[in-house]
Amino acid sequence: MFAAVIEAAFPVFALILTGWVCTKTNLLGSTSREGLNSFVIYLALPAQLFAAMSGSDMSDLAQPGFFWSFALGMFGTAGIYYVIARDKHVAPIDNLINSMSAAYGNAGFMGIPLCLMVFGKAGLGPSVITAVFTVSLLFAVAIMLVELQRLENSKIGPAIKKVIVSMLRNPLLVAPVLGVLWSLMQWPLPTPAIRYISLLGDASTPCALIAIGLFLGQTTHQQAGPEVIRIVLLKLLVQPALTAVLVLFVFDVPKLWALVAILAAALPVGTGPFMMSQLYQRDAAASARAILVSTVLSVITISALVAWISQEL
Repeated sequence: MFAAVIEAAFPVFALILTGWVCTKTNLLGSTSREGLNSFVIYLALPAQLFAAMSGSDMSDLAQPGFFWSFALGMFGTAGIYYVIARDKHVAPIDNLINSMSAAYGNAGFMGIPLCLMVFGKAGLGPSVITAVFTVSLLFAVAIMLVELQRLENSKIGPAIKKVIVSMLRNPLLVAPVLGVLWSLMQWPLPTPAIRYISLLGDASTPCALIAIGLFLGQTTHQQAGPEVIRIVLLKLLVQPALTAVLVLFVFDVPKLWALVAILAAALPVGTGPFMMSQLYQRDAAASARAILVSTVLSVITISALVAWISQEL
């Protein structure tokens, strides 16, 4: 199982390293990073979100205990970070994005293949749901809170109107909503359209990881600050522990689904918070370093977790 974790984590390191090398060798400059970020935010990631939602059977959400356990574990962890860090002289918007980092797992690129390796085909359904919750639900709530924070000094009526308009213009929210509607209506997609959306969406994760490498290569070397340490500890230790309590002792969840929820909660930080930092032109250093540090450490933490899961199956 240790080899399976290495196999799942290696591409993440390799793509980040590729971006870093491209920066250090001047193969790709700052303008390349900006273009790559725009491509991910406005094209590739929306396509991935639409594909994830439109291709999901809404009946897969027939495990309410699983739904609530994973969602509460995710939002509970984000809330813990925000409460701890709110008086640390960091801008509220940055705290919101860092809170998202503490709960945003690498569910699609690392989580789904890892669950398939550990649980086989039986783990595909619940692992896809955790990915949908992460890249759609958590993303939507985070964007809504950031937009509200940006308008905190406005009158409530006009502020709400501006938030709604801003959210309707945001491709990272519009895409998954359209995907849900498409799934509910059971509209068929032509094969060429499916291939187009799939090709575009598949580019999201590698391009985002290379963009992180480009960003890290362009920043001065610094040790992981307190924000990064808090994010990593919450993501790798607190979220899986909180989720485990919920799926094992609070809600009625089938055993395999419970184990998938715990494993998905223990994944390292995904690229979503970094993309959100770029979207709102905030300092992305904490998100980028948290992705790198948590991915490295997850080789140890997830290996230990998989060893325990193998005894439970």
